[in-house]
Amino acid sequence: MASSETQVEEGEAGDKSATRSRRVLLKLSGEALMGSQEYGLDPEIVDRIAAEVRTVADLNIEICLVIGGGNIFRGVSGAAKGMDRASADYMGMLATVINALAMQNALERNGVDTRVLSAIPMQSVCEPYIRRRAVRHMERGRVVIFAAGTGNPFFTTDTAAALRASEMSCDALLKATKVDGVYTEDPVENPNAERYETLSYHQVLSRDLRVMDASAISLARENNIPIVVFSIYDKGAFADVVEGKGLFTVIDHGE
Repeated sequence: MASSETQVEEGEAGDKSATRSRRVLLKLSGEALMGSQEYGLDPEIVDRIAAEVRTVADLNIEICLVIGGGNIFRGVSGAAKGMDRASADYMGMLATVINALAMQNALERNGVDTRVLSAIPMQSVCEPYIRRRAVRHMERGRVVIFAAGTGNPFFTTDTAAALRASEMSCDALLKATKVDGVYTEDPVENPNAERYETLSYHQVLSRDLRVMDASAISLARENNIPIVVFSIYDKGAFADVVEGKGLFTVIDHGE
């Protein structure tokens, strides 16, 4: 994700082999599923992302996903318009369940066995979140989608992604965005903006870069989980990133 507000000293080129992973968590925003629409789901985009996940699953990589709900409802926006924040956040969590079920459907149509585990129990549509069950699903080659965030208001799906990546002992948290890494400025507005190969958690937090929220970055730092920012819109980028190839920015402890 680009930052147009703050510039950071460029980190030295990182060891891309660090991103070669056995188990990864893919964080998708709800907006990534909209395509060119202003609201909801674009079935073609969902199917294309599912095909990307299938390609990585075929590499014998264990995959779990966290998907936001901003394409349907965003709790912070509801609270800003006068709604009770907790109620608005619960509505946002339900939106993530809708997205998770849509992605599950697309993955299974692509031949990928998938399970949705929700932090808010709703056993008629998905499984409740149990950490050991999630691990067992992945060990058996299934893709796991974590829905309903952390199950608590006031926490974003970015934080949920960092939490689940920590619980699953993931080798990396892959943050899928519209651009292929973190830039000195917004590359859409400034074509001359430079992409960083690496950044440290400290740089991201101290310079207030808008990669993920501060609690997510802190949680990843405490559990030594590198965050890899890449573009989900580049065909084959997901598979390239897990093999340490392609364009991306790695956020870790640095030197």
